[in-house]
Amino acid sequence: MDVVLVVDAANVVGSRPDGWWRDRVGATTRLLNQLATLPGAQTSAGVLGRIIVVVEGHATAVPDTPSIEVVRAPRDGDTTIIEVVTTLADPTVVVTADRGLRTRLGDVPTHGPRWLWDLLDPARS
Repeated sequence: MDVVLVVDAANVVGSRPDGWWRDRVGATTRLLNQLATLPGAQTSAGVLGRIIVVVEGHATAVPDTPSIEVVRAPRDGDTTIIEVVTTLADPTVVVTADRGLRTRLGDVPTHGPRWLWDLLDPARS
């Protein structure tokens, strides 16, 4: 069975000091384009099926990306991630470094941003 990957975009983008703060929309768009290569990938969490990316704040202006479900948080991203995860029936993995969010997710498996970056760019690992 495929795994649903839910990505805390602000947390993942913010995990690399590459100037993302000067262009949040651009940095998030680059992440979305990279994530579009992952459906069907075999990972330690399982085969990636759906990829859902939660964006918040200025990053809600990102364009839609084929093969990625973009959820624009009306308030904070953490609450939206919790709401999204509670609607999913398939096995789910959330990518975030937010300890508070990880606690709120309870038994839902999580990985940190580095796990995702390693999938997206194994040469940098």
